[in-house]
Amino acid sequence: MPPDSPVGFIGLGTMGAPMAMNVVRAGTPLVVWNRTRDRCAPLEQAGATIAPGAAELFARCETIILMLENDVATDAVLCRRSQHFAARVADHTIISMGTVSADYSKHLADDIRSAGGRYVEAPVSGSRKPAEAGQLVGMLAGEPEDIARLRAILAPVCKEIFDCGAVPAALHMKLAINTFLITMVTGLAEAAHFAERHDLDMSLFSDILNAGPMASDVSRVKIGKLAQHDFSRQAGISDVQKNNRLVVEAARHAGIASPLMEACLSLYSETEDLGFAEDDMISVLRAIEARTERASAGTGIPSHDA
Repeated sequence: MPPDSPVGFIGLGTMGAPMAMNVVRAGTPLVVWNRTRDRCAPLEQAGATIAPGAAELFARCETIILMLENDVATDAVLCRRSQHFAARVADHTIISMGTVSADYSKHLADDIRSAGGRYVEAPVSGSRKPAEAGQLVGMLAGEPEDIARLRAILAPVCKEIFDCGAVPAALHMKLAINTFLITMVTGLAEAAHFAERHDLDMSLFSDILNAGPMASDVSRVKIGKLAQHDFSRQAGISDVQKNNRLVVEAARHAGIASPLMEACLSLYSETEDLGFAEDDMISVLRAIEARTERASAGTGIPSHDA
């Protein structure tokens, strides 16, 4: 059953907007706020209440979901670096669903609890399409009673929800999942580049891949986008690069080797530098193509398109 008291939701970006929409459509009283107010309009039409500012949202809601881009945005919304922080979070349950570093989340949890609030980290696995369909996978870390209460709120958003233990275990889990996702999609882009440069039938390549044991929901979507050169955003290069960097930093901090993610970090950085930061992650193909062209120029061997 949806809660009787309103839930607050801050952060209506690529993922946050469809997530909030699924919550309000399920009948949960929802109060939303976003720095860019225009993004609130579809939610208002669906029945959500629009708060004039973050302070008003905190005043009305005891449970607040944050789907924010990074730690800077989170600190700003919580007034963490000011004398207003304690008043803002005391007697509130703060649910952080964005992907931030595990170290940041651990310190934020400590600060919120010291100020009399409660904290749950709740990153999700999935991109825009699963978010729209309510098919994300949720990973929760926090106190058991907070997690139990949150499950009902997130049921319209996630097809499955997993209790990962204490903070920051959910974010460590999300980074482990992203390690597989990023290396898999990057490998798929490289495979498609290999096939294309050998003049293979790309439709046949897609059919064989989709028929085999390596096929997945992700690969089927991404191979279709590669075949059509459709780089419209689902999980953007800029977002993937942020997640990639978080994995590499966490690995270095723990003394863990991450050779594939180090290679991906370079490729996604090159893709950003080529001007494709807002395109889908599959446009990492552009960086691979650019490396081929540079290698061809260095050896004097004509490129595929020469």
